Amino acid sequence: MSDQIKFIVDNLNKEPFRKNYNLITFDSLEPMQLLQVLNDVLAEIDPKQVVDIREEMPEQTAKRMLSLLGILKYKPPGNAADMSTFRQGLVIGSKPVIYPVLHWLLQRTNELKKRAYLARFLIKLEVPSEFLQDETVADTNKQYEDLMEAFKTLHKECEQLKISGFSTAEIRRDISAMEEEKDQLIKRVERLKKRVETVQNHQRMLKIARQLRVEKEREEFLAQQKQEQKNQLFHAVQRLQRIQNQLKSMRHAAADATPESLMKRLEEEIKFNSYMVTEKFPKELENKKKELHFLQKVVSEPAMGHSDLLELESKINEINTQINQLIEKKMMRNEPIEGKLSLYRQQASIISRKKEAKAEELQEAKEKLANLEREVSVKTSQTREYDGTEVLKGDEFKRYVSKLRSKSTVFKKKHQIIAEFKAEFGLLQRTEELLKQRHENIQHQLQTIEEKRGISGYSYTQEELERVSALKSEVDEMKGRTLDDMSEMVKKLNSLVSEKKSALAPIIKELRQLRQKCQELTQECDEKKSQYDSCAAGLESNRSKLEQEVRGLREECLQEESRYHYINCMIKNLEVQLRRATDEMKAYVSSDQQEKRKAIREQYTKNIAEQENLGKKLREKQKAVRESHGPNMKQAKMWHDFEQLMECKKQCFLKQQTQTSIGQANKTWCTYH
Repeated sequence: MSDQIKFIVDNLNKEPFRKNYNLITFDSLEPMQLLQVLNDVLAEIDPKQVVDIREEMPEQTAKRMLSLLGILKYKPPGNAADMSTFRQGLVIGSKPVIYPVLHWLLQRTNELKKRAYLARFLIKLEVPSEFLQDETVADTNKQYEDLMEAFKTLHKECEQLKISGFSTAEIRRDISAMEEEKDQLIKRVERLKKRVETVQNHQRMLKIARQLRVEKEREEFLAQQKQEQKNQLFHAVQRLQRIQNQLKSMRHAAADATPESLMKRLEEEIKFNSYMVTEKFPKELENKKKELHFLQKVVSEPAMGHSDLLELESKINEINTQINQLIEKKMMRNEPIEGKLSLYRQQASIISRKKEAKAEELQEAKEKLANLEREVSVKTSQTREYDGTEVLKGDEFKRYVSKLRSKSTVFKKKHQIIAEFKAEFGLLQRTEELLKQRHENIQHQLQTIEEKRGISGYSYTQEELERVSALKSEVDEMKGRTLDDMSEMVKKLNSLVSEKKSALAPIIKELRQLRQKCQELTQECDEKKSQYDSCAAGLESNRSKLEQEVRGLREECLQEESRYHYINCMIKNLEVQLRRATDEMKAYVSSDQQEKRKAIREQYTKNIAEQENLGKKLREKQKAVRESHGPNMKQAKMWHDFEQLMECKKQCFLKQQTQTSIGQANKTWCTYH
């Protein structure tokens, strides 16, 4: 409980309440003040609850708070029988009732604000059915429900936008960036317009470019339409294949169907359906009704205890014994006609049970067949969607299998040929390795011979010279070809450069003028920018000073407001104390004995006198107990010793009795012998 009060006080001292309570002052609040605190918390959740408790009737306050707590889905502790005590405690401002409510409200204030806001729009007004017969009222109610649904969707969209992470600052930055980009594009378009205006027939060229763009867009649109029509054609072909396959399967099914077989099949289905409708389903329905009636009877009866169950078990045992007795009597009579009838009844019941079992098996088989047909149709549609081929059936599947077998034999032959090629390749690879090794040995022997003769590296240099001479001849041929090509290319490039120079000469002149103008504009822009920066820095410093002053004044205002509220509370507390003191003085000075008895001083003096008398009696009792403690303990010890003595005597007596009985038994035995 202390943790709960501490949590409440901490939250009430924070924003937006700022109550400045501590544990003692909060616990010493009167019921009316505690109700006002609860109402302030409810007013923070729902602004409609801003009410002064002193200006409202207690019944209205309780009704208003209970309705809001019901909307907020607050569940009071305890069961439904404790609701009356909860309402009563809420009316009188009981602490055990209000503390849990405050703790629950302060734990989830933001969530409850949202719930209270939505409750204003989503709690439906129940219109009686007799009023809905009027068309105007019905239309208004329909509009009201539509608006409620529209509010739900809009609120969900708003919550999703809040969660999505888009903030106003980011949107503003995007808008400013887009505006800058728009300005740049406008400037670029203007520059391009100025550049194009110098070209001859620029209007005609712009018109042709516009027509080209329109035609390209039309070409893209037509290509998209063509692709869509191809997709539609593909789907239509697939649908045609499915329908053809269905038609083929239906023709295959109807190939061996004669009118007699169809009539026979229909008669069997009619018999089965009539049996299910006339015999099985009514029995099942009757059993279900009996079971439902029995369950309703069980539910309507009160809860049974252990004694009731024992009583029912005893009744069941008695009825079972009676049934067994009746069966034994019936068997002892041994009536032949009744025995024959019982035999026929047993056979009939067995046949009916078999019939029901077969009907159930048939029903299950039909359901299984329907499920399998659905699965087959799904699988066929999936296979058609994946590869566009139809599923093979019957003779087609057999032909496909025979074709696969022939292909498998061809595959085996080809696989055998590949294996032979692989074996031959392995032999050739091994031969190549041996020849390479032999070549290396010969080269090594040749090098040793060259070293012995003093001409080491002769064979290698001879090979390199031959290779280099071959490469030189190829390079010479390529150089001859490339020189001719390069001369032609240089001529072409020179002609192109001269053409481009002649075409770019007026543009270069215009560009020089524009560059000079651009330098002037950039210089002017830099000057303006420096002026703007200095002005912005001054304004920013003034703004920061003003913000600091405003912040200081706001803090001072808040301090003064809190001081004002604190002084008002202190004044109210002093007024209450002063009123109590004046009432006490009036009651104490009053000549009326009844009023005088109501005075707190008289009550305290009376309580003090009672407590003094009680203490005096307790001291006398303590003195008597101390005086009698020693003799009482001595007497208790004596009684304990007396009890041990009597126990010892008892044991001795029992021992003596056992010894005398043994002696008498020995004596009788001796006399007998």
